[in-house]
Amino acid sequence: MVRAIETAEKNTSGEIRIHLEQVCKGDPYMRAAYVFSKLGMFNTKERNGVLIYMALKSHKFAIIGDSGINERVGAGFWNEVKDGMAADFRSGDFTGGMSRAVISVGEKLKAYFPYRKGDVNELSDEISYVDNQ
Repeated sequence: MVRAIETAEKNTSGEIRIHLEQVCKGDPYMRAAYVFSKLGMFNTKERNGVLIYMALKSHKFAIIGDSGINERVGAGFWNEVKDGMAADFRSGDFTGGMSRAVISVGEKLKAYFPYRKGDVNELSDEISYVDNQ
């Protein structure tokens, strides 16, 4: 999945991260917002970070974008990506579903935040994980 992040980010100045944990006891969007902040994802020049959050045992996930993205797109911007992930997960293809979601997020970001010469990778491409069983 790290390779998918690196590939997706080659075409955009946007930053993509994945966070995995075992359990989400509440709303996955609220948890993703907390993790987004905890990871310092708002520390990008254009406020164009995206977090794909997934709670494995709870079977919950969310996609959250920073203010720079949200100011430019509609409320349902991530629905197509989420629907694709849900379909992949239902068929048991978790790794493929996550990888395709990352590539799709990169494509969506490219339209609003295209890669420009001199862009630097502002956030780690590593997957963060919490074992919170």
